[in-house]
Amino acid sequence: MNDEHKEKIEEIKNIVYEYFSRECDVEKEKLSDETDIMKDLEGDSLMLLGLLELVRKKYGINVELKTLGKHLMKKPANTIGQIIDLTQKLVAHGDAILNVDI
Repeated sequence: MNDEHKEKIEEIKNIVYEYFSRECDVEKEKLSDETDIMKDLEGDSLMLLGLLELVRKKYGINVELKTLGKHLMKKPANTIGQIIDLTQKLVAHGDAILNVDI
């Protein structure tokens, strides 16, 4: 893994942590990869859509909501760590995420 790839992974992780910290009004330091968005933060599925829109704009990717929905049916993303993984795949593969080995 090259330095540029590592930096992008860290950047995405930071975006996800900052987003949920802000949206759920909780200190970033109190979040972990194991934090469950629904159970621990009383979040909802619309938050994931908000994060997706933020990521789409930042990285200039085009991912259809139905593609994301199909992927989430195969591999749900409930924790911050799972959402980070999903976000990294979206940035790397866009709509081709359905072809990525999950």
